[in-house]
Parts: sequence; structure tokens; C-alpha cells
Amino acid sequence: MQIDVIGVPLDYGAGRRGVDMGPAAVRHAGLFDRLRKLGHDVNDRGNVFVPLRENVKVAEPTLRFVDAILPVLASLSDAVEQSVKSGGFPVVVGGDHSVALGSIGGHARVRKVGVVWVDTHGDWNTPETTPSGNIHGMPMAALCGYGDPRLTGLGSGDPAVRSIDPRNVAFVGTRDLDAGERALMREAGVTVFSMESIDRYGIAAVMEAALAVATEGTEGIHVSFDMDVLDPQFAPGVGTPVPGGLTVREAHLAMEMLGSSGKVRGLDVVEVNPILDQRNLTAELAVDLALSCLGLRVWPDAPAVLPARARVG
Repeated sequence: MQIDVIGVPLDYGAGRRGVDMGPAAVRHAGLFDRLRKLGHDVNDRGNVFVPLRENVKVAEPTLRFVDAILPVLASLSDAVEQSVKSGGFPVVVGGDHSVALGSIGGHARVRKVGVVWVDTHGDWNTPETTPSGNIHGMPMAALCGYGDPRLTGLGSGDPAVRSIDPRNVAFVGTRDLDAGERALMREAGVTVFSMESIDRYGIAAVMEAALAVATEGTEGIHVSFDMDVLDPQFAPGVGTPVPGGLTVREAHLAMEMLGSSGKVRGLDVVEVNPILDQRNLTAELAVDLALSCLGLRVWPDAPAVLPARARVG
């Protein structure tokens, strides 16, 4: 594939500093060389411009730094739209998860996509429900038409036209929802596969169901992967860690199944915070997981169905 890597060193949407260094950490972890070894053509489109945080102020407590965030996401939307129109596969490296409003919004300008949102959080708050005012808790709601018109209109250009149909949104690994966003998610009709679902049915069954949701009537899938979906023991370098997350193997299988589906058309990897990390462990794992989605396999010819056990004697 032609892979277009777009960095977004944005931390305005989060409550803690540091994720603005995520794109540099992921690049340092060998993303480009490893993608090329898989046979992909890789185009580094650099970073979307983000103004210095020290030069902007919070004017709206329930939409913190909105005036600084919007131009960044608009530029990202344009970059992703251009990538998709030219036949590319956009890989967006954040930055906080507000970047998904730009990446998925830009993608949805070109084709109808479903979304697999692999994240501890729902990111379905609005200015009316948010307990923090942090915009990284709002992008999925805005993409589906909920929230401030400046956010909901970012992708489609019209606040009344949502970028994504909630019926094609599958959340995977959810384990921390605010009361207000939970109510809105129920109202919207999204599908949530919480950690309880993964514990009960296993990650393989959950991913098969998530793929079915995201592909029904769509032209592909955009995967948005927040590193805090992993248990903090595996990914310490995130700003909002919550115990009880995915194991490394569960996360790899999720990404492998997405990649093997042949339906994924774009990927976000977000919320790597080098300030909180240990020896760049989280950034290296982010690269590993991205590669699993983009074709890396230990044994690519593994059978889809296990053969019957051979009789002995």
C-alpha cells in the first residue's frame, strides 16, 4: 500500500501535557523502516502545524482550547482527504484523541466509513455532559452529530450533517464511561464491546462482531486506537490509565483481525505520552500494533479453522 503518515503533535485536547511528543516517539521507535520492510510505500507527510500552547488561553471551560484545536483538526481533515483521494492509506499519529475528529472527518468526506474505536473511553461527551471540558473526550460524539456545531460540522462542513452513522460504530475495550456520555451513546445506538464482553466471549469473537457492525453498508473501516485501552502494566505512557485493560496479545489479535479483514482504510494511533513512559515502551508497542493492522504476521498462513485432532494408534 501507499501509506501516508501524518503526525499531529497536539495536546490541547487532553488534561495532561506530553502527548504532543507522541509522533516523535513513534517515529523514533522505527515506524517507517518497519513499514517499508513489510513492502509498503511510505510517505512521511510530516506534522500538522500546532501553535505553542503557551500562546493560547482557555476561553470556554467546557470546550478547552477549542479555538486553537479547530484549525489543527481542519488541516488534518484536509490532509487525510487528500491522502484518501490519491489512493493512500492514512496513518495518523497523535497527539491526544481529539485528532480523530479531524482524521475520520476527512476520511468520511471521500467514502462512507464505519469506525472501530479501540479505547478505554467512549469519547462521547458534549459541552453539556463533560466533567472536564477536555475535547479529547468528545470526538466520536461530534463525528456522529452530537455536541457543539463547530465540532460536529468539522468533517462534513455542515453541523446538521453527521460524518459517521452511529449504527456503524463499534467500541472495543471500553471500561470507563461518564454517566452523561453513556446515556447519549445509548440514545445514538452505537455498539459497545466492553471489557466484560471481551472477558466473557474472548477478543476473537468480539472483533468478528465489531467488524460486522463497522462494515454493514460501508465502504471500509477507519480504526482509531487509543493506547490507554491496554492495561497500564503494558502501556504506562498514557495520560489516562485505567486498570483492567487489554493484554498485549489481545491487542495484537484485534489489530491482526482488522488487518486480515481487508476492510481497513485508515488508522489512528493516539495518546502516547513519552513524559509518562518507560524507555519508550508505549511508543514501541504502538508501532508493533500498527504493524499488526498493516500486515505483519508471525505465520501468515495460519489456518482460519483449527484442524481436527489426529487420532493416535
